[in-house]
Amino acid sequence: MVSYQLRFTTTAHSMPHPHRRRHGPKPDRRRALELLAASPDGCTEALMFANGFTAELLIELVRVGLASAHAERTVADGKMTEVARIKLSEAGRQALADDAIHVRAKST
Repeated sequence: MVSYQLRFTTTAHSMPHPHRRRHGPKPDRRRALELLAASPDGCTEALMFANGFTAELLIELVRVGLASAHAERTVADGKMTEVARIKLSEAGRQALADDAIHVRAKST
């Protein structure tokens, strides 16, 4: 497996408001994890972007260990090209499972 660093740059993030409490994953993070969970071979960064996810979110998922990214070489139009493939990690699967348990517990 090729070590791969995502090609995009991040911008400085502001700290969350100290009085704001978050319950469970952010909606975009959860949606990204669900898409990755439904794709056993992972998704290309292009597919993730096409689904509205930002580079910053993808970097965050990899940085916190919920997903992994690696380079993959493929041939398109007779040219060798390299794309990033992002896969859900075991920690990402556990985060989705934990969130599902919390949602079910709140509804009962």
